Amino acid sequence: MKLKLSIFLGFLFLLSSCKSQQEILFNGKNLDGWINYGSEKWYVEDGLLISESGPEAEYGYLATENYYKNFELTADFKQEANGNSGIFFRSSIQGTKIKGWQAEVAPPSKHTGGIYESYGRGWLVQPDAAKDSFLKFGEWNTIKLRVVDDHVITWLNGHEMVNFQDDKIGEATGKIALQIHSGGGIKIYWKNIVLKPL
Repeated sequence: MKLKLSIFLGFLFLLSSCKSQQEILFNGKNLDGWINYGSEKWYVEDGLLISESGPEAEYGYLATENYYKNFELTADFKQEANGNSGIFFRSSIQGTKIKGWQAEVAPPSKHTGGIYESYGRGWLVQPDAAKDSFLKFGEWNTIKLRVVDDHVITWLNGHEMVNFQDDKIGEATGKIALQIHSGGGIKIYWKNIVLKPL
């Protein structure tokens, strides 16, 4: 009986340790821990983080105060209108000029889950066209990124989208940032943004 109790308590300890390692980037209440770059709209409503084009219809970013190197990140998003967005990682920002790598969040046929290098080489890798069907436009989706040294993997709704290695990514560190693309007409809802350092 004591052995079973010890095993059970050990399991609970491991479970709590795993949870404690996770960092909830969006608390569902406000934008604490984030910095707004640009004039586009970022606000919290009904426990959701909403990104929306502003009257200037320019680029906008909501970036973490902290820097991250190796991690797993998951986030739920829902697209209400056409428009390009994404999650930048290992990024640096001056004004609304961002350098780093973006896991794409975009309308159908626009490579959601692919990796784009801003102010650099452009598209590094795009998912196979057949994987576009994994995007549920207008519904809730879950995107996951795993970034360890030079190795990047993305998933969309549990399906692996890209898996590759890149020396330049491996050398970098930086912020996590959500994007609003220029051009207007963008409205995306976010929730459950959770990062686990690796």
